[in-house]
Amino acid sequence: MFASWGSLTHRHRLPVVIVLLLAVVGGGAWGLGVFDKVSQGGYEAPGSEAAQAQEVASEALGSSGGDLVVIYGAPQGGTVDDPAVASRIERTLGDLPPGAVTDVTSYWRTPAPQLTNSDHTSGLATITLAGSDLGAKTDSYERIEGRFQVRGVETDVAGQIPVQQSMTQHTTNDLAMAEAVSLPVVLVLLVIIFGGVVAASLPVLVGGLAVFGSLGLLHLISLFAEVNVFAVNVASLLGLGLAIDYGLFIVGRFREELAAGASTGEAVRRSVATAGRTVAFSATLLVVALGGLLLFPQSFLRSLAFGGMSAVALAAVISLTLLPAILGMLGHRVDKLAVPWRGKRSGSASGEGRGWRRFADGVMKRPLLTAVPIVAVLLLLGSPFLNTQFGAPDERILPENDPARQAIETLQTEFPGMSSDAVQVVLQGHGSAPPAPAVQRFAAEVGQVPGIDTARSSGAGGDVVVLNASLTTGPYTDQANQAVTDVRGLTPPGGSEMLVGGPTALNLDSLRATADQLPWVAALLIGATLVLMFLAFGSVLLPIKAVVMSALSLSATFGVLSWIFVQGYGADLINVTPAPVSVGIIVLMASVVFGLSTDYEVFLLSRMVEARAGGASTEEAVRTGLVRTGRMITAAALLLIVVTGAFSFSSVTIMRLVGVGMIVALALDATVVRMILVPAVLKLMGRAAWWAPGPLKRLQQRVGVGEAEESSSRREHETAS
Repeated sequence: MFASWGSLTHRHRLPVVIVLLLAVVGGGAWGLGVFDKVSQGGYEAPGSEAAQAQEVASEALGSSGGDLVVIYGAPQGGTVDDPAVASRIERTLGDLPPGAVTDVTSYWRTPAPQLTNSDHTSGLATITLAGSDLGAKTDSYERIEGRFQVRGVETDVAGQIPVQQSMTQHTTNDLAMAEAVSLPVVLVLLVIIFGGVVAASLPVLVGGLAVFGSLGLLHLISLFAEVNVFAVNVASLLGLGLAIDYGLFIVGRFREELAAGASTGEAVRRSVATAGRTVAFSATLLVVALGGLLLFPQSFLRSLAFGGMSAVALAAVISLTLLPAILGMLGHRVDKLAVPWRGKRSGSASGEGRGWRRFADGVMKRPLLTAVPIVAVLLLLGSPFLNTQFGAPDERILPENDPARQAIETLQTEFPGMSSDAVQVVLQGHGSAPPAPAVQRFAAEVGQVPGIDTARSSGAGGDVVVLNASLTTGPYTDQANQAVTDVRGLTPPGGSEMLVGGPTALNLDSLRATADQLPWVAALLIGATLVLMFLAFGSVLLPIKAVVMSALSLSATFGVLSWIFVQGYGADLINVTPAPVSVGIIVLMASVVFGLSTDYEVFLLSRMVEARAGGASTEEAVRTGLVRTGRMITAAALLLIVVTGAFSFSSVTIMRLVGVGMIVALALDATVVRMILVPAVLKLMGRAAWWAPGPLKRLQQRVGVGEAEESSSRREHETAS
């Protein structure tokens, strides 16, 4: 199948190039509009008790807390009670357009104690924006942004919408910076790897087109589903990194076939039949892995799934269509613009092969002594993840000097009564509100729950009464989670119905909803890996080994991330604020890292299986696999580290966590796991590694996707030996 596809793209190379370029460039140009449609949020589980509590309270009380909180600080030595200061603030608030603002409550109109700090050096104004949903309110905010400033008065604006606007701006800038930094570095590395400018430019071309084209796909998706702001970054990261890796595999195999004496058409055909098959397998597995995110109820995860699946699929399509067509047009000219050291590198190929052979022999000489310490270290690295904390992203993911973050921190410090971290207890009667004395007794009972400081009424409307219960700890600690569970165990007063919400409850319900779906997602991911790898290699044990190896790599990666980003060890060195990590990001990382680790496994095993099919023993097949792929896997991992490493310098902690996580995962997986642990384990497994029951073996031969050519396999085995 893949060989036929390679021949087809070569025969129709000019139409393929024209159609693909027009489609990708045109779609990418239209896709630039996606930046105006991205959203922030979607971390909660729809329909959960906490989400219902939020909805009932909002319907009963309206936006009593406002959409924005503006903090006005008096001039040095003065207070906000100064008539001149008050007059200027009131005039500014009064000039806000009524079409964008529906309500303004301020200390200077309603001198409530909670609207000023203890020494009256700061006062608050709460603003309710026009609009029925977050998108409409965001549009209203854009109309008045920058109109809160008062001469001589320090002004800060806090709220979800300013934080969202800041996140969007940071992620957009970070995306442009990451691509501007990584692409030139990748091009230089590819020139060094390939020894020529033309060959090196092809993976970069594929990567750039994949990133640009993914914007069009995301824009299309945004017309039907919510697209989170981080989905754009994730799509760009995966699209760019994988397209470059895929391009590296195919271009490298094409040049190898040409060097072996194949014609241009035959080289294209063999490249697609071998490296192209690996690319298709990798993309399929990653799409399945990311598709598992669609099983979760949170729109944030589904949004990341859409972005990641689109980027991976597009990277594979370009690599399997446009790239072979361009290679067919170039032929031997792919080696043009060679660098001065090209000849020397070519001449040292056999020396390089001898180096990989000696390395493989050293690993297989003492396989048990090699494997056991590596497994122990990987498990040790993963241990910090056992004590990690999960929480929804908040202002701490922004840089410390960001105005939106500083405003919320000022509000929390100077106006603790206005904090949104409280547990929200919604009491709903049947036709009328619960009796006030019963509500007061119940509030006192809530206040006695461990982890709760005080509980008091925050408003009533219709048959609903809302209590706010302040916590003694942060909203995402184990103590706060237990407090929510204990409050939910209380009996509500007067036969009313009780719903418990707030940030802690929203996060707890989201975690439980995620945990409920995790077994299904894991089953999908592991099942797809086992089936696809069996169809590719015809072995029962190789897929099981691959799953175990990927799990080890994944646990070590999460342990390192938890140690830095949650527990705070070394956080100062990378300038991040330790905080609970979003469970959605962990699930995303699990899918991506599992898929990528299996990707390198497939590339490595493909050459081993080809050598085995040519009559090699297990030791010879392992040696051949390392000789033929060791340099390419190392190069692919290095290139992907450069791409993801650029995101590790993001100003937003979520993207920095993804970037650092990818660096750790790739560094561990492409070196320690694939180059050392896998050969050692295969040596220990011996001939059993290639075993499958007769019926399954026959099934694989009928429906499998293997297309290894015997002559090619034998030639590679002879070359490696």
